[in-house]
Amino acid sequence: MAERLKAQKKVTAIAKLNDVPTSPRKMRLVADQIRGVEVNKALDILHFSKREASIRLEKLLRSAIANWEAKNQDNVKALDNGEVIVKTIMVDEGATLKRIRPCPQGRAGRIRKRSNHVTIILDTKKPVEE
Repeated sequence: MAERLKAQKKVTAIAKLNDVPTSPRKMRLVADQIRGVEVNKALDILHFSKREASIRLEKLLRSAIANWEAKNQDNVKALDNGEVIVKTIMVDEGATLKRIRPCPQGRAGRIRKRSNHVTIILDTKKPVEE
């Protein structure tokens, strides 16, 4: 069992981005577009997206690809053949900065500046069994 987990970790690559100053809801809208998609197609989706969150996700995806290449130097052709996919992408809520803004009649309104943590896991496609 330990050898199987070790072999599985060798094939997968992980990249994390912590404390991104974007709300998790906005980041999830972009992350949902590339979940389960082949890596080169995901890069194209992020590159041509108009959302600001796509810039940070594209940089994180490139980091995950570099991690995958470092782990799988003997199988670099799988990246060009389209066998590497975005297996998992998680957007978790980070710390929230609480600020105060003046409101009418002497009141104070709360502003929540949200942040998030993003994790990308790359893996190869499973061969279809017949």
